[in-house]
Amino acid sequence: VCTDQIVDSISERKDPDALLIRGSFVCPDDSRIAYQIRLIPASPARLLIEVQAFEKSNRTFLFPASSADEGFFGFGEQFTYFNMKGRRLPIIVQEQGIGRGAEPITTGANITAGAGGDWHTSYAGIPHYITSKMHSLLLMNYEYSVFDMREDDYTVIEVASPRLAGEVYYGKNPKELVSAVTEYTGRMKALPDWIHKGAIIGMQGGTEKVRTKLKELEDNNVPVAAFWLQDWVGQRKTNFGKQLWWNWELDKDRYPGWDEMVSDLSKKDIRVMTYINPFIADIASLKDNVRRNLFEEAKAHGYLIKTKEGEPYLIQNTDFHAGLLDLTNPEAVIWMKQIIKDEMLAVGSSGWMADFGEALPFDAVLYSGESPTTYHNHYPEAWAKLNREILAETERPDLVFFTRSGYTRSPEFTTLMWLGDQLVSWDKYDGIKTAVTGLLSSGLSGFSINHSDIGGYTTINNPIKDYHRSKELFLRWTELAAFNAVFRTHEGNRPEENHQFDTDAETLQHFGRFARIYAALFDYRKGLFKEAEANGWPVVRSLFFEYPEDPNTYNIDWQEFMLGSEILVAPVLSEGETTKEVYFPKGKWVHIFTSKQYEAGEQGLRETVDAPIGQPAVFVRAENTALPEALQEAITGKPKKTTPEK
Repeated sequence: VCTDQIVDSISERKDPDALLIRGSFVCPDDSRIAYQIRLIPASPARLLIEVQAFEKSNRTFLFPASSADEGFFGFGEQFTYFNMKGRRLPIIVQEQGIGRGAEPITTGANITAGAGGDWHTSYAGIPHYITSKMHSLLLMNYEYSVFDMREDDYTVIEVASPRLAGEVYYGKNPKELVSAVTEYTGRMKALPDWIHKGAIIGMQGGTEKVRTKLKELEDNNVPVAAFWLQDWVGQRKTNFGKQLWWNWELDKDRYPGWDEMVSDLSKKDIRVMTYINPFIADIASLKDNVRRNLFEEAKAHGYLIKTKEGEPYLIQNTDFHAGLLDLTNPEAVIWMKQIIKDEMLAVGSSGWMADFGEALPFDAVLYSGESPTTYHNHYPEAWAKLNREILAETERPDLVFFTRSGYTRSPEFTTLMWLGDQLVSWDKYDGIKTAVTGLLSSGLSGFSINHSDIGGYTTINNPIKDYHRSKELFLRWTELAAFNAVFRTHEGNRPEENHQFDTDAETLQHFGRFARIYAALFDYRKGLFKEAEANGWPVVRSLFFEYPEDPNTYNIDWQEFMLGSEILVAPVLSEGETTKEVYFPKGKWVHIFTSKQYEAGEQGLRETVDAPIGQPAVFVRAENTALPEALQEAITGKPKKTTPEK
């Protein structure tokens, strides 16, 4: 490590505001490595910084000054902690793992499959932060990086490259800083109206099951935007639970009368959504009704990533293997886009989950010759870009796809993010609490429209401890999701062992009520989507984002959030609790379920609020008059009373 430095020259470039610094690092053996630093304004709020070493270097370090009381926020989707001061955070796109530190599940997952994860593992970690002192930086590098915030008075930023490129941002508050960073990352576009007019029902099972579920929903007056039919390609059983045949064509035996079903739903203004990922499995010998063997097509044309021996690189997923699409091959990209058009859009899909994107191995061989260690973090951006291009090529701006993996430029390409596979539990490492923390952190890094699976996904059968979705967990997650960007269910990987939206009459009634509350916020949410598109601001916001001058907001992880600037949500996310300690920032707040008022002064206010199931702690600014009367009707089940005119 060569830490001593000599500055040889500091000069202005053509732009009088730009600087070029030249010098050298002095190593312990007295050898020297020449370097240069360029500082170039990119906009009034953005300063480009580039550090380049010129020989035998494989790491670059920056040491920004800090202070003991400075909070560090952002870093893309971070699921366990909102404030990262005092922590060392690696940034690499990866499977988040099962448990992520929660026990005994993490140890069990590591013993059985090496799949446990840690508190910092994330599908969409981003090398970007905003601090409580309004300092902000983004790395443009795709190489592995580490942010070490354990020292009081400085931070260490490490990049596995001889070149470090990034931007430093100027802004007086988080809103200005998020707008500045999303000038570079791109901004997510407002969602089309159809996808947030009601619930998106995630289910599997075939045509008749869809019709049965629809009847249940209609009988209970549940607004439905879409049925998300993950198993449109058919379903297989694995050691993990129920998974799919990764051969992207409609299974006409599982969904007989598909076209008629799609047409009938369309007449009710309900869309159909499907599923795809960049893996392709060879299932010709396993599935009886295969019409098109996509694996053989991809293999024959060289569309899959390869091993060093030139063979398709087969990656294990639970108890089967699959090839991964090589997105550096332009022909492979065209081929996959045509599959989506021919096999998904042609059968009436209005949207899909574009799953995975984080699995490129570091020892793969790519068509372009690029290093997989650099392309690894770029892969999820390229996957989202492939899907985004379909909207333009088909002139279908109403299509929506949602992704779980991402990197710095993903906001430009994806239409909707989701937080991946949470455990069906209450814990803060991989359960319901992470469905809030992940939203709050990612919203500061450009993922402005994001959501989670209602109820979580990962269900585990284990002799030591089972993780099955309970009724209480589903009810509380439903309440939480009603005040998010999208209201979407998932059965989980073991549907029969999870409580579902229609497991009993009480749950179905509860689900319908909060789906109506979600629908009643439609116009308010549309305004937030417009802010996301125009400014990059998140729909679901940390209290820090709205109240950065209040240090009480710096360490709120999952306990509270804002929906836009007008609604404060303090969800109950712990088992058995029926009260909630709420921190109110400065202002007057009205409980939307009880109409009780709370007034907080300059120092804020902490109050314990009753929050039984069905009456979450949700508040609106007292002076707000823009929220719809339909919200009150959805809450009470009765039309809002009006005073007759005199």
